[in-house]
Amino acid sequence: MRTKQQLTDDIRNERRAVLVVNAHARRGRKLYDTALAGLTAAGFTLLGAYPVDRPGELERTLERGIGLGPDLLVVGGGDGTISTGARVLAHRDIAMGLLPLGTTNNFARTVNVPLDLGDAVATLTGGKVVDVDLGLAGDMLFTNHVGVGLSAEVMRKAPRSLKRLTGRLAYPATALALLTRHRPLRATVRAGGREHEFLTHQLYVANGGFHAGRPITADADADDRLLVAYPVGGPTRRTLLRETARNAASGDRRTLGDDPFIAVGELLLETDRPALVEVDGEPCGSTPMRIGLDANALRVMAPLDTVDR
Repeated sequence: MRTKQQLTDDIRNERRAVLVVNAHARRGRKLYDTALAGLTAAGFTLLGAYPVDRPGELERTLERGIGLGPDLLVVGGGDGTISTGARVLAHRDIAMGLLPLGTTNNFARTVNVPLDLGDAVATLTGGKVVDVDLGLAGDMLFTNHVGVGLSAEVMRKAPRSLKRLTGRLAYPATALALLTRHRPLRATVRAGGREHEFLTHQLYVANGGFHAGRPITADADADDRLLVAYPVGGPTRRTLLRETARNAASGDRRTLGDDPFIAVGELLLETDRPALVEVDGEPCGSTPMRIGLDANALRVMAPLDTVDR
């Protein structure tokens, strides 16, 4: 494995890259040609460029791109696409470039990659390679979060047409429709020899610093060797709605030391009945589930001022 500085220098000097864009992402199909033109104009030698129309082909296409031997594999899409790219690129001597083309773009926000496509391309030419942690839900790596409760149902049932039309508002709209018949879970988080019990409609375990496009806390990020477990509200639907609004409005003013956050390196999540689990918006089995960290598992091209521990 090259050092981060060596890989950064190789990307800047050689500019050997592969582009993979999820054409089903909210803006993917529309912006694929723009991304391709931007990378070419920036002087990259594109060993391969692939718009992926079928979700089932994404992982195979990423593996195909790796086989071409790039220094930088540029992945365009939403959080699910970026998470898939991270799993495929984990522990490889290749940096991942981000083109945030999705609805919430949580991981891009976490590593400070600009959401504007032109600025994101500029980061690929003028940024640096950093190491970030990935979460591990069972045996599935993830970039952003594990969700248990209402979110797992929302991710399964949010209409694709609504996401394309309204962006991130599709998720709360679907949640409101499902909430009327959703029962709360009794969730137990076991970590560090302690047990934390919550009666809630929703519990998250986050790796990065953002959720739903908003900061989780002012001091959470993807390179701090910590997972952050937290319920959203209590047993009533009203508290879920109130805490969702509070989290969105005050995330950047809260810290990991505040209630109800539990910041640990590993945990066991149990519920009073088997509950579906979603990982970065994708189904991932059900509870109980052990969730941990894979430290410094992924190399990412990020802005020069990104903190790299």
